Amino acid sequence: MKTIHTIGIDLAKSVFQLCAFDKTGKKIINKLLRRNQVLRFLSNIEPCLIGMEACGSAHYWAREIKKLGHAVKLMPPQYVKPYVKTNKNDAADAEAICEAVSRPNMRFVSVKSEEQQALLLLHRERDGVVKERTALINRIRASLQEFGASIPTGRYRLRIWFREDFSLIEESLPKILCGHVKSMQLRLIDLENYIESLDDQIDGASQESQQCQAIREIPGVGRLTSSALVASVGDAKEFSSGRQLSAWLGLVPSQHSSGGKSLLLGISKRGDSYLRRMFIHGARAVIRHLKPGKPYYEWVMSLQSRMHKNKVIVALANKLVRVVWAVLARDQKYKAQTV
Repeated sequence: MKTIHTIGIDLAKSVFQLCAFDKTGKKIINKLLRRNQVLRFLSNIEPCLIGMEACGSAHYWAREIKKLGHAVKLMPPQYVKPYVKTNKNDAADAEAICEAVSRPNMRFVSVKSEEQQALLLLHRERDGVVKERTALINRIRASLQEFGASIPTGRYRLRIWFREDFSLIEESLPKILCGHVKSMQLRLIDLENYIESLDDQIDGASQESQQCQAIREIPGVGRLTSSALVASVGDAKEFSSGRQLSAWLGLVPSQHSSGGKSLLLGISKRGDSYLRRMFIHGARAVIRHLKPGKPYYEWVMSLQSRMHKNKVIVALANKLVRVVWAVLARDQKYKAQTV
């Protein structure tokens, strides 16, 4: 058998499709492997280039395959799809992955460590629990509104309302509703305690990271944003510039240019929506507390005089991302610049 030069693996739960090319790009293998056969097969061949789509369990398999001495590269699935020549099936997908990973201009996803993945899972869990808390608060307010009880918006005001005003109308409400509302209140307290425990775990991981501490000096970059970014990016030097990192987060304009005419539309909204939302919220907080003499004051005031406030917020978020890249990639401290 010819020497294997490149391998493409189509990941799945139980059955994996493996396609192999030789040095000339000719297909020499395209077969199914059970889950417990993948590492055994790869351990019996010489080290080569292995490509996979960045999907569920991809980072785990990349770490395990790297231990065998192979070079592993992950690719976004949308960049692999154009290389599928026929109808979609596992064999065609594996062949497309094998062909895409050998392209010199292909964009790759960095393989995350176990610590990075674990920290990101904490962020995803926290984000999901916050949405559950918001939905529960809305159900409480809607249930009581049906019986004439008007509750001010906001979870802090809801907590005050339960402590001070709920007892005033409790006797006028049906007993079934009162019991239901109290059970929802207890569930809300449990969710808030759970969110606090997740915050403590995220803060503990952030305190141990020098990179997180370095970028937290930047206005608008807090504990959640810093830990999520460091866990997602890993090595900032993989991005050639701050603009590339900003484009990776979807904070730069999308282009629809043709015939030498440039047309810039709204932001592309590519990449991680959670990180993009964190930076936009951070930029909004910076603008809210902006005062003369503070960093970015003159620049933000100049933008606000000629464009909508939401555009200014996104522009500041874009600038914050570039500053973060400079601090991480150049391994230097943040220095506030004032005009």
